[in-house]
Amino acid sequence: MFLRGKRKLKVDLGELEDEREYLSSFLSSKLKADVTLRGNKLFVDSDFSSSKELKRLVNKFVYHQNLNHKYWVALENGVVKINKFKRFEKKGKQKKGTTPSTIKHGW
Repeated sequence: MFLRGKRKLKVDLGELEDEREYLSSFLSSKLKADVTLRGNKLFVDSDFSSSKELKRLVNKFVYHQNLNHKYWVALENGVVKINKFKRFEKKGKQKKGTTPSTIKHGW
C-alpha cells in the first residue's frame, strides 16, 4: 500500500498586497487545507486538490473581490500567478485633458 504525501501547491501573489490575508482564509475555508503565507507567496498543503482547482478558486476570489479589472490569474508550470494588467502598472504623469471651449454658441 502506497501512502500519498501532501502536495504543496504554490500561489504567486505578484502585486496583490492588500488582499493577501483574505485570499489565505478564503482558500483554507474552501479547500479545507493548511495555507501558509510567506512573503509574496501562498503555499497550500493539499491531499486532493490540483493546481487547476486552485487556479479556479483564486480566479473566483479575484472576481468576487471585484479585482478582475486590475488582475488576471494564470497557471504557469504548476504555479498559480496573479498578474496585473499593464495599464495599471504605470502610475506616472497623466495626460492633461483639453480645456473646455470658451466659444459662445448662438443656438
